[in-house]
Amino acid sequence: MSHSPLRLNCDLGEGVGNDAAIYPLIDQANIACGGHAGSVETMEENVRLTKEHGVEIGAHPGYPDPENFGRVSIPLSPEALAQTLREQIGRLEVIAHTHGLKLGYVKPHGALYNDMMRDESIFDTIARTVSQIDPHLELMILSSPRNEVHESIAARYGTPLRYELFADRNYTPQGHLVPRTKPHALLHDPGQIVERIRHYLDTGFLEAYDGTPLKLRGDSLCVHGDNPEAIAVIEALRDAL
Repeated sequence: MSHSPLRLNCDLGEGVGNDAAIYPLIDQANIACGGHAGSVETMEENVRLTKEHGVEIGAHPGYPDPENFGRVSIPLSPEALAQTLREQIGRLEVIAHTHGLKLGYVKPHGALYNDMMRDESIFDTIARTVSQIDPHLELMILSSPRNEVHESIAARYGTPLRYELFADRNYTPQGHLVPRTKPHALLHDPGQIVERIRHYLDTGFLEAYDGTPLKLRGDSLCVHGDNPEAIAVIEALRDAL
């Protein structure tokens, strides 16, 4: 477990095959719950691993589009989006309860995460739905220069927010994630990743790909489980934190 104010989180249950090796190294698991990836079997296995290693459970719902791994935006009505969120989060919630555990937060996946941060109406639907499922559930969102906008929307429903930083993703000078379609979207060198996070912990600034300093609040730090260097990166970050 990490010992800085930043908790380490990882997207898991997505069929990569390295889940069991990652759990001893993290604090929070974002478990795919059947939208973009995941099944009852993978959810069961991941919940069992959270219990074994004392890791907090987060629901990781996405657009119901496993063919595209939830990385393509789907135009859903607010009602349809709320319904798929309730179904996905509910599946994981039931499994967690059978193990005597509760969900701590919700972190949308892929295109839904990006759409939530770009479109205030989608953010509104997600914040409202999360609150209706469980008023104690937190919503994990991308920390950005627009935090106050999202805080205002979440406050309508009493939805607590948890601010996320990305260890292995580059940022634009505006504070967005560089799209995965760009060649410099992902970072792979554990040494480089640890250095930029150490700089953030020392200064409160995370550098964009062009060196622009971004003043960002951070509660949790994500490393993607589908990054080929995921385990090496997480081990290095754990030591640094």
